[in-house]
Amino acid sequence: MEFVAIDVETANADMASICQIGVAKYKDGKLEKEWSTLIDPEDYFDFINVDIHGITEDNVTGAPKLTDVVNNLSDFLINSICVSHTHFDRVSISQALEKYSLDPINTTWLDSARVARRTWKECAWNGYGLSNVCKIIGYEFKHHDAFEDAKASGQVILAAIVKTGLDIDEWLKRVRQPIDPFTSSTGAAIERKGNPEGELYGEVLVFTGALEIPRREAADLAAKIGCTVAQGVTKKTTLLVVGDQDITKFAGKNKSSKHLKAEQLIAKGQQIRIVKESDFKELVSQADEIA
Repeated sequence: MEFVAIDVETANADMASICQIGVAKYKDGKLEKEWSTLIDPEDYFDFINVDIHGITEDNVTGAPKLTDVVNNLSDFLINSICVSHTHFDRVSISQALEKYSLDPINTTWLDSARVARRTWKECAWNGYGLSNVCKIIGYEFKHHDAFEDAKASGQVILAAIVKTGLDIDEWLKRVRQPIDPFTSSTGAAIERKGNPEGELYGEVLVFTGALEIPRREAADLAAKIGCTVAQGVTKKTTLLVVGDQDITKFAGKNKSSKHLKAEQLIAKGQQIRIVKESDFKELVSQADEIA
């Protein structure tokens, strides 16, 4: 698992006026490489911005311009997953590149604020600023220093992965879903607690792929026979139900991230049973007959 985290500070209200860049590259949960530099924005410094980050025009005298470091920046970002807390930094970089008529850098962006809002209920609707989220996860840092903020954004991602069991690729999908993904348009929850009297009580079930029946209906059926229905595959998962179409269409290739993660856990010794949807329906039917 690899990703880079980035943060910038600006000299004034113009988002292209970058005066500091900080980048932290993470690999397998550890900080592997770092880079931080002051930037001469060739622009004025507003006292409001200086009060926030403490960087002045004198500080950047003799510092490189963006054009001088763009290749280094591109080496970190190109074809990578790039994390920033809110999309401010993403827009700043885009605007600064445009300001100097530089080509956009091809990277996949992941907003750690959106990740935090979907991981910790206490910051789902407010309080998801970087400082507050880091208090929640117990990470201390010096706020409004670009490199420190970049590292902190990376730590938010790592903490969210541990808490939810979703890997970096799954988070790229999850952030595009509602903050509460367990609610359908009709308000019916997709996550369920299992009926303690059900035949499969104690099983922790996860659905993946295209199901023939609506997810909420499938979740109701699973809970009825005792399964706890969860959103993502974790070390607690015992049963993964895969849509029949996915198994037939892909014939073992291009499996979903949940399917692949389940297989990885199985390889490490975890007891997870993978079944297709039609088999799951039969499990429900058999349980109904027993009842």
